[in-house]
Amino acid sequence: MAKKFRRVQRDKASGIPKKYLSGARNRGKKSAEIKRTALAYKRGEYIDVAAVSRSRTAQGKTKKRRK
Repeated sequence: MAKKFRRVQRDKASGIPKKYLSGARNRGKKSAEIKRTALAYKRGEYIDVAAVSRSRTAQGKTKKRRK
């Protein structure tokens, strides 16, 4: 018998798990990037992993405050 997993909470607007979008400055932009990358992966297209990593880390950074 296969193990059952608990359902995860999803974002209402995009349908992506909320955990993936937590901490993002722009949730819509991050969810669009995740969906675009997932679709390209399913199609078998080339994915620039370094660019994806850069965009995702940039989403999580906090802006520097001016003194």
